[in-house]
Order: sequence, then C-alpha cells, then structure tokens
Amino acid sequence: MQRRQLLQMAGAALAAPAIGARAQSGAFPNKPIRLVIAFPAGGPTDITMRSLADNAARVLGQPVIVENKPGAGGTLPAQQLQTAAPDGYTVAQIPLGVFRLPYTTKISWDPVKDIHYVINVTGYAFGIVVPADGPIKNWNDFVAYARANPGKLSYGSTGALTSPHLTTELIAQKLGVQLNHVPYKGSADLMQAIVGGHIMAAADSTGFAPQVEAGKLRVLNTWGEKRLAKFPDAPTLNELGLDIVQNSPFGIGAPRDTPPDVARKLHDAFKKAMEDPAYLQALARYDMLPNYMDSAQYLKFAQDTFVREKALVEKLGLAKPG
Repeated sequence: MQRRQLLQMAGAALAAPAIGARAQSGAFPNKPIRLVIAFPAGGPTDITMRSLADNAARVLGQPVIVENKPGAGGTLPAQQLQTAAPDGYTVAQIPLGVFRLPYTTKISWDPVKDIHYVINVTGYAFGIVVPADGPIKNWNDFVAYARANPGKLSYGSTGALTSPHLTTELIAQKLGVQLNHVPYKGSADLMQAIVGGHIMAAADSTGFAPQVEAGKLRVLNTWGEKRLAKFPDAPTLNELGLDIVQNSPFGIGAPRDTPPDVARKLHDAFKKAMEDPAYLQALARYDMLPNYMDSAQYLKFAQDTFVREKALVEKLGLAKPG
C-alpha cells in the first residue's frame, strides 16, 4: 500500500508541470503583451498600429504595449522575435523588408521558417512627393531634372532596402537615371527633412498625406494598381509607362514555436480589432485599407514574397556577395 501511494505521488509530481503548462496556456493572456513595430513614433505605422493595439487589448483583457524599434530597413522587430520567448507575450510587425534580409545581410535565421505568421492586417500605399513651392511641378519635371543632373536629385526614404528605396531605384533603373538616396528612420523624420528643404523629393508611404493636405508637398505619382482616392490627380506608375505596382502588405508575427492555441487567440483578437471603426478611421487618414490574411494565407504570402524579393534585389545589384 505504501509503495502504491509513493508511486501515485511520484506520478502526480511528474504530471504537475504539464498540467501547469496547460493551465498557463489556457489562461493566456495573464499579463501585458508587447507589440514591436518597425518605425518611429508619429508616423502612419505607429498611429495605425497603436489604434489596432488598443482595440486588441480590449478583446484580450490585457494591455497591448507598442514598442518602436526603427532602423535596419524595418527588420529589427522580426530579429527580436528570434530571441523572444515563444509564449505570445512578444509579437512584431513584419514589413516587406524582412523577406529581403537574407539576400543583403548575413543572418542566422530564416524569415519564413523562423517566424509564426499570425495575421496580416493592412499594407502601405506609396508615392513620390516634392515640395509644393519647389521647381519640380510634375513627373516630367522630375525625370528631366534627373537626366540633366546625374546623381544630384536627392530623395529620401524610410531606410535603406525598404520598399520605398528599392522601388525608387527600380524606377531610376527603368528611366536610365541616377538619383541620390538619403535614408531616414521613418516617415516622421523623412517628412521633417523634405518640408525643411534638406532633400528634393521623398519616396514614402502615405504618411505624407497631412503635409500634402496642408499645401506643403505635391504628389507626383502613387504606386498601386489604381489611383488613390485621397490623391485622384496623381498618376500611377503604370500610367506613367513604368509597369510597376508596389503595395506592401504587413502583419503580425510571433516567435516560431508559439503554441497554436496562443497564436489562435492572438489571431482572433487582432482580427476583431481590425473591424473597429477607430482603426478603420486611422487607416483612412493615410489612404490605407484593411488587408486580412489568416495565418495560413499569411504564411503562403511570406513564402511567395521571399522568392519574389530575391529577384528584385538581384535585379538592382544589391545582393550580398557569395
């Protein structure tokens, strides 16, 4: 009898950690969640993601705290996932630049296999803007100046190897011109630079909208399949004969080994958060739209984009040696 009791007690002790782990998982979340985003405070990413985080917090019953990690072409949040605990309490924005990283930089992790893709939420609308009171009044003026002054037309972007940078270099390649690229950490810094006269043009997401509406900037083109409702007079790159469409979906990822039930709770909370009118209004401020993909669709997007971005990096001659 005594031996049987000892065996039962030992069995119960062995089972306790597993039961505790299940209980902890089932109780998720029981503390604040950190959402790391790739760009500085005050820009369109920060403003829209903070709205989304506030909505998700109400669904989850715990704060969702936004942490800004700008720099490195928007890839720092994804890199942070590689050392974060896979418990759902650290999640990150995944901009398109993450899928270019292995082709331009030596890294020890795989952007497709080493991130748990939770949900895609929206995407950037892009364009090129110039000062409203400057000499460049339209796209023909931009191209003419660039051809007459090789390497002197300065333009800013939200960072080296970001979509605005690479797409503008692709435009330059197609036009046969050389531009002078100046990287910034995000839209807020970039807008200060162009309004302050430090650069001649800016390639950016529609974080430039408030400055355009204030009469300080002029939109030369936008990069989607159709003209943007907010800027109906600005032609698309396709309309300008460049055969380029660049819209840059982004969503939320978690560490690779995040438990499926935890990832599902995160997905469901952020999906519900996407439907909140306050979030939709924040997106509309920048002519951004909801772009929902569930976890399986988002993973497929990541796989396809990883292949496509390799071709772009190689076309521009920016791939790392060897």
